[in-house]
Amino acid sequence: MGHKILIMNGPNLNLLGTRQPEVYGATTLADIEALCAAKAETIDVSLTFMQSNHEGELIDAIHAASGTQDGIILNAGAYTHTSVALMDAIGSVTVPVLELHLSNIHQREVFRHHSYISKVAIGMICGFGAAGYPLAMDAMTSYLGAQT
Repeated sequence: MGHKILIMNGPNLNLLGTRQPEVYGATTLADIEALCAAKAETIDVSLTFMQSNHEGELIDAIHAASGTQDGIILNAGAYTHTSVALMDAIGSVTVPVLELHLSNIHQREVFRHHSYISKVAIGMICGFGAAGYPLAMDAMTSYLGAQT
């Protein structure tokens, strides 16, 4: 198997499909995981998924990824705009992190324009809805391939 990628989803993303579908779409998190699993088969990637509404659990998962995962795709949800702790956790490990958002955060409320994650991420994909996840997988595998 090729690269190991952890796909992490933060607070309220467990409610995808029912929470503000006009912003986030009707696709559920299970649908996104299935989409990613299908994509993984075509690009020889091993995926691990996790979702938590708790900042500390996300931080623990970032720490645990060091030495076990080749890359992390992180949709930190609202923590993107508030969590210095997540930023510090990402900055404390050598695992590359790609920032991902379903919506285009720059077209939304002003407070969503600032991202603490961007300061330590290798890049960001936003605004493509569920399709952003396989795009992020391609971007991460490309990044990892360039590092070898």
